[in-house]
Amino acid sequence: MEFSKIIAVTGKPGLFEVISQTKTGIIVKSLADGKRFPITSTHNVSLLENIAIFTYEGEVPLLTIFKTIFEKEEGKEAISHKESGAKLTAYFSEILPDFDQERVYTSNIKKVLQWYNALTVFGFDFSTAEISTEESAKEEA
Repeated sequence: MEFSKIIAVTGKPGLFEVISQTKTGIIVKSLADGKRFPITSTHNVSLLENIAIFTYEGEVPLLTIFKTIFEKEEGKEAISHKESGAKLTAYFSEILPDFDQERVYTSNIKKVLQWYNALTVFGFDFSTAEISTEESAKEEA
């Protein structure tokens, strides 16, 4: 599974893998139960690869944060996204010390940890995952 094919859909719990494209949308597979279904253009879809977290000096791609958590937790699940806001913020500041605390809300941290734990349960290998935009930029240079 490629990180570039994993999406989150507003209003639907969990993460999904893009299987194919149709005239009216895309076909996805739920990572939780493996069910396939169509997502039309009326749904709000976010590629995890395009998501970044604000820091005081710029933005850090989500995959970089996932890899940092993966190394810290030695491939195991992180703390639950249901912990208190103070615990989540403290944990996240260990992962990304210079994250912008005015622009990164507790709800953002919850989503990051929830997605990381979901991918870990699914068996996603963060150690080999790469950001495709970096790969293409390296090839062009």
